[in-house]
Amino acid sequence: MNRYDAVQEIADALLFEGYVLYPYRASDGKNQVRWQFGVLMPPDYSLLDPSERSWSQTECLLDGDRALIRVRLRFLQAQSREVLDADQGLVTSLETEDAIYRPWDEAVVRTVDLATNVYRFPREVSFTLPGGTDVEAVGTAGFLRRTRLPISGTVTLTVATLPGPYNVARIRVRVENTTPDGSSERVGALRQALIAHHVMVASDGSQFISQLDPPEWARGFAGECENIGLYPVLAGDLLLSSPIILYDHPTIAPESQGDLFDATEIDEILSLRTMTLTEEEKREVRGTDPRAAELLDRIDTMPPEFLDRLHGTIRYLRKVTEPPPADKPWWDPGNDSTVSPETDTVQIGDVAVGNGTRVRLRPGIRRADAQDMFLTGRFGTVVAVLSDVDGETHVAVALDGEEGEVQRSHGRYLYFSPDELEPVK
Repeated sequence: MNRYDAVQEIADALLFEGYVLYPYRASDGKNQVRWQFGVLMPPDYSLLDPSERSWSQTECLLDGDRALIRVRLRFLQAQSREVLDADQGLVTSLETEDAIYRPWDEAVVRTVDLATNVYRFPREVSFTLPGGTDVEAVGTAGFLRRTRLPISGTVTLTVATLPGPYNVARIRVRVENTTPDGSSERVGALRQALIAHHVMVASDGSQFISQLDPPEWARGFAGECENIGLYPVLAGDLLLSSPIILYDHPTIAPESQGDLFDATEIDEILSLRTMTLTEEEKREVRGTDPRAAELLDRIDTMPPEFLDRLHGTIRYLRKVTEPPPADKPWWDPGNDSTVSPETDTVQIGDVAVGNGTRVRLRPGIRRADAQDMFLTGRFGTVVAVLSDVDGETHVAVALDGEEGEVQRSHGRYLYFSPDELEPVK
């Protein structure tokens, strides 16, 4: 199996994040302003708009011997799609029985691989994607003409052994768009951009160190890593550097039946909303993009039991039903038989104050909340006596009247030190 196959699903989700959004039609406004994640513009455009970068940098740590390091860059190359009538004249739309086609920018998945042994650094790979034009007949109604512009770039891998007793190295992967003479308009520049780019790194005979939760000895090294435009996380035994910050070892929810192209997808809601589209709207979805057409067909034919799986998933239930750990935390009152907040008491004057004792409130001047002054002289009933880990005692009180009833129903009380309470005899 290819080393990268294990993270292919999550990598594809990154690649097509925001590719086409509900209601999945080319005519919708949100689908006319696209591709915001992981975009590397041609350098000429980046000079015009410094908020758009033309390069990215990933730095991470590798622990152990390094025989071979592999880097895979993936991104989308945009291709503009024009709509032509039967005489190959440009038109704004083309209708068939099943679909409505409009001008649209599609995308092609591109991959660049780099592999080198530990003794050959730095290593640079240059790549060029030629432009081209394809024409597809749409029955007898007309044609779709797809045009791609040339793109060039580089991937540079550098490895530096770090000082100290640890066999650890810092890896740097720099990705750069070197396409010359880019458009001065964003829509045009996107057609020569590396869109939704991300990097996967594999190493034989060594392990990557988490940037999010490094071991104590590696925290200083991890803090010196500089990541620009991408951020690396662990993904199995690989490293995945993404334009969207993820947790280590990200996965696709097992209930998900396929990509819906939306950030932190709420599959159930998006699926139900898609089902409400009219037949005319669905015709435009089918003509917008082949991936949108596949999404629509998948949802239209989704069995009810698959949709049910998207509803009400509780991921922490397994943990709740597992037996408690053998080593119970010392700070948990439920694991300490020497304390019982509902029956414990604290001595105030000559009265043992505990659950059920009526008290008058005398908030002290050391309290920071100015609203406590309004509690002075109010009456309430003690609900519990608690101790914190520093040995201090706190008394939970519910006020008399309707306020106290609300506090009791929500289990949210007012807390006082014993010297702020006066027992009512």
